[in-house]
Amino acid sequence: MTRGAPVLEVAPLARRHLREVLAIERGAYPSPWTERIFHDELAQARAGARTYLAGLVDDGVVGYAGVLYAGDDAHVTNVAVHADWRGRGVATELLLELAWIARDRGCAAMSLEVRHTNMGAQALYRRFGFVPAGTRARYYENRDDAIVMWMSDLQGDEVAGRLTAIEAARP
Repeated sequence: MTRGAPVLEVAPLARRHLREVLAIERGAYPSPWTERIFHDELAQARAGARTYLAGLVDDGVVGYAGVLYAGDDAHVTNVAVHADWRGRGVATELLLELAWIARDRGCAAMSLEVRHTNMGAQALYRRFGFVPAGTRARYYENRDDAIVMWMSDLQGDEVAGRLTAIEAARP
C-alpha cells in the first residue's frame, strides 16, 4: 500500500504547538522569540488583536505565521517554516490564509519587514503584491537591514484576483 503525499492543514496556532514552534523559530532566526513572547502573542490573538496560524502535517507543526492589527492595517509579524519543509508551499499557504483573514476583517493594507538578504521571502511577498516602501537600517540584530514592504488596496478586486490565482496554482 502506498501512502499519498502529505497533506498540509492550516489551523489556529495553539499553546500545544509551542514546543515545535520554538524549535522552528530557533532554526529560522538568529534572535528567536522566546516562549514568553509567544504566550503573550497568543493572549493578544485570543483578544482579537492578532491572528496566528500553524501549518500542520500529520498533527506536527511544519510552519507558522502571524499578523497583528493596527487600525485598518494588518502587519505580518512572522512567517517561518521548518527547514525540511521549505520550498514546498507552506509559507504560501500560511500567508494566503492571513491575507484572506485580514481582508475579511476589513483591513485596507498589509505590511511586513523582510531581511534584505532573504531573496526567497522577498519573491514570495512580491508574488502576493507586496512592494518595497523603504528600509529600516540595521533592523535585524543591529546588523542587517530590513526592507519594509506593503500590499495596499487589500479590499480591491486586483488583490482578490491575485489571491484567487495563487490558490488556483496550488498543486
